[in-house]
Amino acid sequence: MPVKYVGKIIEIMYMDQSGKITQRRIEVNSNCNGLIRATCLMTGSPRTFRIDNILAWQAPRTAVREASNAS
Repeated sequence: MPVKYVGKIIEIMYMDQSGKITQRRIEVNSNCNGLIRATCLMTGSPRTFRIDNILAWQAPRTAVREASNAS
């Protein structure tokens, strides 16, 4: 995941250590040594995600919709 996402809100599909896949909306705080430190926007709690376990990421759908409506 590129460093350009630091300070941004993104949606991720993540597989935890037990193999459970979840979708989360996070605000990325840092990206270092294969780890993403972020705030989970659903719970408001700080989280750490292994980059290897992030299956997909994208800008939140609402941000994409707002940008397309501005044109």
